[in-house]
Amino acid sequence: MKMLVDLFPVILFFVAYKLTDIYVATQVAIGAAVLQVAYLKLRRGRVEPMHWITLGFLVVLGGLTLFLHDPTFLKWKPTIVNWLLGAGFLLSSIFMKRDLLRRMMDQSLTLPDAVWRNLNIAWVVFFFASGAINLFVAYNFSEDTWVNFKLFGFLGLTLLFMIAQGFYLAKYLQAEPDSPQTQED
Repeated sequence: MKMLVDLFPVILFFVAYKLTDIYVATQVAIGAAVLQVAYLKLRRGRVEPMHWITLGFLVVLGGLTLFLHDPTFLKWKPTIVNWLLGAGFLLSSIFMKRDLLRRMMDQSLTLPDAVWRNLNIAWVVFFFASGAINLFVAYNFSEDTWVNFKLFGFLGLTLLFMIAQGFYLAKYLQAEPDSPQTQED
């Protein structure tokens, strides 16, 4: 359910684009992001910073796209958001005692410091690479291809990255000890 809520604006953008054009789809995405944040605020009482950041950039860059009738601004949004996330993860590892990834996940995972550091670096690389790939697709392929990539490409890249991360983490995660079995006489 969380993934559906997180992807709500992107999915509606994709559908609106396929039915109309980039400008109507941009309006739909802005409206969907506003609804998403309102839903999260009402339902959970709090909105994750990522949703606020995405909404802010969508309103500003989507607004510029609509006002100037130029989709370039909207095409830069995924790159800017990804690069900001990458910079946040990078700077947290430099200036904080515990990087962002560890702060977010150390309640559920116990890992050696070197593993946390490697994971954080992997996320930094992933975010910067995702932003660069977005620009490559936006500037070297058709708008339709970019819209498809925005939904399916990013989803696929994230899924592959998470699977690779799972393989990396598997050797550090300990299996739950078997519960003692009772014998019946």
